[in-house]
Amino acid sequence: MSLDVRLVALVVEIVFGFDFGIKRIGIAMGNTLTGQAQPLAVVNAIDNAARFKQIGDLIELWRPAQLVVGEPRHPDGAEHEMTLRCRRFANQLHGRFSLPVRLVDERYSSAVIHAKRGEIIDAKAAAIILQQYFYDHAHIN
Repeated sequence: MSLDVRLVALVVEIVFGFDFGIKRIGIAMGNTLTGQAQPLAVVNAIDNAARFKQIGDLIELWRPAQLVVGEPRHPDGAEHEMTLRCRRFANQLHGRFSLPVRLVDERYSSAVIHAKRGEIIDAKAAAIILQQYFYDHAHIN
């Protein structure tokens, strides 16, 4: 009896998730092996140059293969002002870092976080967005 042994290449990629806001940007990270997201950082910089510098430093450190940005919508799915801002942010990420960027529906991502008054939840919201991406793409990886 012969044993058929096949080598399977397992590619594990780091993925960043973003919860874009005008004041802050939450960032989460996860990988395609575990499919688990965790909060990583909150970018508080006021101007775009400083924001993208902080994001660039994290990308340089962790080397993600792709980026996921939450796309906010009204409960009925209609777009609003922040929908367009998030798309613009996603386009800027792609243009600056030459990484694939995916948009994920982020409706209710902040609503499921149990936060204390005044607690900054942006990175936790980013983790929920990234986790949603992993759930949506579990069958692909």
